Amino acid sequence: MLSSNAQSIEQLQNEINLQVWKPFKNAFETLNGKALNATYAEQVLRATPDGIDTQNVFKPKNLERFEQNKKDGLSIALDFWFDSRRTNSDTSYEVGFYRIGFTDKNGNTDFTYGQFHIVLKKIDGQWKITQDWDTTNINGKIIGADDFAAKVPLEF
Repeated sequence: MLSSNAQSIEQLQNEINLQVWKPFKNAFETLNGKALNATYAEQVLRATPDGIDTQNVFKPKNLERFEQNKKDGLSIALDFWFDSRRTNSDTSYEVGFYRIGFTDKNGNTDFTYGQFHIVLKKIDGQWKITQDWDTTNINGKIIGADDFAAKVPLEF
């Protein structure tokens, strides 16, 4: 019984990868704010070091930020891996680490690292992000390259 249940969880997580994480990564790397916003539910609770957003203020900011990145000639590479995933038939709680590389038009790259906690819900047959929390430090320690190097980034 346990093995068939584990298989079912793996299938659900693969479905999430295809419906959410692959498009999410692609949207970042193509600077497509509309595609990024499409990975989120209609109503989202988003918490960052800047505060809590329950009014989806982050969605228009995604559009503006990516347009500004394009104007500035920036390219973005997003890599991430999961530390923990807890999934059932309609909800998944996923914790992981990310690295975002910002490369300017001169070829200089700066990296930002962080941890995320994401809640996904299956809404009308489609997985969507319903809660999004991330931070760049844990217990007062800035997350860096060594933290990210603990695991290999996912490939889609």
